[in-house]
Amino acid sequence: MTDLLARHDATVLAADPDWWRQAAVYQVYPRSFADADGDGIGDLRGITSRIPYLVELGVDAVWLSPFYPSALADGGYDVDDYRDVDPRLGTLADFDEMIVALHAAGIRLIADIVPNHSSNRHEWFREALASPRGSAARERYIFRDGEGPDGTEPPSDWQSIFGGSAWEPVGDGQFYLHLFAPEQPDLNWANREVRDDFLRTIRFWADRGVDGFRVDVAHALAKDLTYPLRSHAELEATKLATDGSHPLWDREELDEIYAEWRAVFDEYDPPRIAVAEAWVAPTRRHRYAAPTSLGQAFNFDLLRADFEASEFHEIVDRNVAFSAETGSSNTWVFSNHDVVRHATRYGLPADRGHEGEVGRDWLLRGGSPDEVDRALGLRRARAATLFLLGLPGSAYLYQGEELGLPEVGEIPASERQDPTFVRNAGVEVGRDGCRVPLPWVAGAPSFGFGPTDAAHLPQPEWFGEYAVDVQAADPHSTLSMYRRALALRHELQAAEELAWVDGGDPSLLVFERPGGWTVATNFGSTSAALPAALAGREAALASGPIDDPAVVPAETTVWYR
Repeated sequence: MTDLLARHDATVLAADPDWWRQAAVYQVYPRSFADADGDGIGDLRGITSRIPYLVELGVDAVWLSPFYPSALADGGYDVDDYRDVDPRLGTLADFDEMIVALHAAGIRLIADIVPNHSSNRHEWFREALASPRGSAARERYIFRDGEGPDGTEPPSDWQSIFGGSAWEPVGDGQFYLHLFAPEQPDLNWANREVRDDFLRTIRFWADRGVDGFRVDVAHALAKDLTYPLRSHAELEATKLATDGSHPLWDREELDEIYAEWRAVFDEYDPPRIAVAEAWVAPTRRHRYAAPTSLGQAFNFDLLRADFEASEFHEIVDRNVAFSAETGSSNTWVFSNHDVVRHATRYGLPADRGHEGEVGRDWLLRGGSPDEVDRALGLRRARAATLFLLGLPGSAYLYQGEELGLPEVGEIPASERQDPTFVRNAGVEVGRDGCRVPLPWVAGAPSFGFGPTDAAHLPQPEWFGEYAVDVQAADPHSTLSMYRRALALRHELQAAEELAWVDGGDPSLLVFERPGGWTVATNFGSTSAALPAALAGREAALASGPIDDPAVVPAETTVWYR
C-alpha cells in the first residue's frame, strides 16, 4: 500500500473547500465490499485493505453506507447507536485507522447519517417503551393514542414504505409511527433534545475526520401530526406537493433544522459537506442544495431515465440550470444500494414498463435473469457512464458498477434479507440483488470477498467472469475503462461549464467542456457521423471499439480532445 499512498499529497485535503463540487464519490456498502475476518460480512478492516484499489480506480471520496450497531432489519439503516461501530464490522479504532489511511491516500470520507428514525433497540426507544404516556422519553419519538371504542385501532390508515401499517401498537393503548420498518421508529424532530443530540453526532464524526455526510431520507424529518390525521389516500395524492403542505414530506420546517446543521458544518476548516437524499419534486430540490442548508442534493433523474437521447438532453439542461440557480453542483448517479444495477436495467426487455421503478417492476413480474440482454445492457451502461463522467458536477458511483456487474436475480426467497421483500413477498422483490458481496478474485473462496467461502448473500457462479483480477488484466474491460475515465476526468473538470454541439442526428448528443474536451454519445442502434465542425479531434477514450474517430458507433460514447 505504501507505494500507492506515496503518489498522493494529503495536504490537498485541507486546501480545497470546494473539493465536493466535481468529485467522483464511490459508495461502499460495507457489508458487501470486503471481509477481512472471514465471517461472511464485510468490515472496516476489509475496506482499509482495499484502499490501494480505490486509489488505482481514481475516486476522490468514499461514501460509507451505515456502519453503526444494528440488528440489520434494514441493511444497517436501523441504527442502535449513532456514535459507535457495529462490532461485526469493527471498532472505533478500526474506523480511525481506516479514515487515516483514506486521507493519506488523498481520499475523503462521507458518512451516511440516518436522522429520520433510530432502531427499536436504541437506548432512547427502549426507555420510551418502559416509560408512561406523556413522558419525556416518549416525546423523543412519535407516539399517539389508538382509535376505536377500545383504543386498539391505529391512529390512521397510513401505510409504511415497506408495507403494512405505519403504526405499531406497544400494548398500553398507544402506537408509534414508523414510516419504514417497525424496527425503525420515527424520531420527533419537533423535540429540542433530538435536534441537539444529532448536532453532537455530527461533531462526533467530524472531529474524527469525516469530511461530509449523506443524509438519509432528508425530506422526512419534519412532520405535521395535528388532528384529524389525513387518510393514506390523501397523502398519496399529494406526496409530490410543491408547497410544503404535505404532513410527512418536504416540509418548510426543514429549513430551520438544516440551518442548524450548516452552522455546525461551518465550524470546521474546510467546512464539512452534506448531500441530501430527498425524493422530492425537482422544483423543491433547491431547498436542500442551498448553501445555507445541506449544500447538495441527489439528482436521480438520469437514474430513472430510459437510454434515450432527448430524455438525457432535457435532464442535463434542467439540472445545469438548477445548479446555476442554487450555486450548488449537480450530482449524477445511475446505481446505488436501493435500485437495480444499471447494467441490468439497460438490458431488460423493451416492454418492461419502466414507470420510474428502476427495473424492479420486471423482477416483480417474475422476470428471469435469462431475459436480460447482458451484452446490450453492458454496452449501454458503459456508454451512459462515460456520458455521466463527462458532465460538470459530482459523480456518485456504486460499488461494483466499475465491474459492469449485473443485478443478481437468482436469490432464493429463504436467503433474501431486505424488509421490502420480507414484508411484501410476492409484491416487492427487494434490493438484495444489488447488495451481493463483490467478486475480487475469480478462483478464490467467496471470489476473494473474504478468506472463506462465507458470504452473507449468495454469489452466483457467473460472478467469476466479472472479478477484479480478471478485469485488471484486460485493457478493454469495464474496470479498465473506469480507471482511464476517472484519470482523464480531472482534466475536463477545469470549470463547471457545458456547451451543446449540434450533432446533426437526433440519436447523437455532443457537448464540449472547457480545455478542448468533447463528449459524444450515440444512443441509437446504428453508427452516427461526428459533426464536421469537430473533424480531426483525437479520440482519447471510448466505451466500446471504434474504427474511425469521425464515426460514433451505436450505443457508444467517445471522449475527444
